[in-house]
Amino acid sequence: MQQLIINGDLGGPTFIFAHGAGAGMDSEFMNRVATGLAERGIRVVRFEFPYMQKKRDTGKRRPPDRQPKLLDHFKQVIEQVNLSRVIIGGKSMGGRMATVLAAEQSYAGVVVLGYPFHALGKPEKVRVDHFQTVESPVLICQGERDSMGNRADVAQYRLPSNVHIDWFTDGDHDLKPRKASGCTHTAHLDNAIERTSRFIHQMAAR
Repeated sequence: MQQLIINGDLGGPTFIFAHGAGAGMDSEFMNRVATGLAERGIRVVRFEFPYMQKKRDTGKRRPPDRQPKLLDHFKQVIEQVNLSRVIIGGKSMGGRMATVLAAEQSYAGVVVLGYPFHALGKPEKVRVDHFQTVESPVLICQGERDSMGNRADVAQYRLPSNVHIDWFTDGDHDLKPRKASGCTHTAHLDNAIERTSRFIHQMAAR
């Protein structure tokens, strides 16, 4: 059985929150978002993909597993949580896997914090085709200068109407802005948590 980190009470909506490619379920970013959502009445369930578990066990850095293995593991966690209505999502790669799952099966909603619209340094390798078969409502919180999908890049894609993007001024892939922008990372994270919280509560109530 998969080891989980659970924040928040069982009585609230459940959000299954997957980590990104380079950091595990207890990274500073994941902790900050999970804690903030739990404070807003959401039960947040975190887990780790097999390659990240092995990294934790051995101390050796490993590349992400292949997509089929990632998806299969995500499905196992959803089955373990065993609720009829859940919102799924994640940071970067974890969020991308959630959208791919939602292209196969409908969920109450999907949330992505920093969607990798294309491979790093390879804007020609676009990862949006599956959105055409996603029926679930999708919220993406995206930095305007995200290196894997900035505002100019994403403006060229034809995304369906159920995919909503909230843009964060001058934010990078972690939603972090530069000082010259006049914005702060703390404020952006607070706003992302608040927006995500509203979305999850709305989707759970439908």
